[in-house]
Amino acid sequence: MAKVIASSVRKGNVLDLDGKLAVVMHAENIHPGKGTPVTHLEMRRIADGVKVVERYRTTDQVERAYLEEKDFNYLYEDDMGYNFMQPETFDQISIPKDIIGEQGIWLQEGMTCSVSLHEGVPIAVELPQRVTLEIVEADPVVKGQTASSSYKPAKLSNGARIMVPPHVGAGTRVVVMTEDGAYVERAKD
Repeated sequence: MAKVIASSVRKGNVLDLDGKLAVVMHAENIHPGKGTPVTHLEMRRIADGVKVVERYRTTDQVERAYLEEKDFNYLYEDDMGYNFMQPETFDQISIPKDIIGEQGIWLQEGMTCSVSLHEGVPIAVELPQRVTLEIVEADPVVKGQTASSSYKPAKLSNGARIMVPPHVGAGTRVVVMTEDGAYVERAKD
């Protein structure tokens, strides 16, 4: 266990809330115009999956649990969850879908993810920041629309819908942020 200040807590960290471990799903530092800055944490208790929301002063100390982080390669999805393999030992683990949540759509076969384990149990997964996918459908550009003014909807090969610049069409490989699905650039390969 280590004491850290609340404002340093990030998504995927695990805190000890009075002896119960909880993984941080969302962390936000709020600086109101007046008053004390606060850290708003949405967490999920590991033992029972219950969601917990806490507010701390940003300078408050919280207990961060020690985790083991290992790289795992993504294999495939099944009814139980997402299956990963540890590349050195070939150990396979299944990670429940709610641990990865909405980011699951960005998983690709062979992708290396950092898995946080507590006493061997996977509790958080960090995907690479960026992923490259092909656009399978893109709306045509509306006549009279200036190139700089607006992005248009496009559908990726994994089924996700994102907004892309007007010049990007179907068949283009693009780089996307896994955190929020934001378009970064055309793939260079």
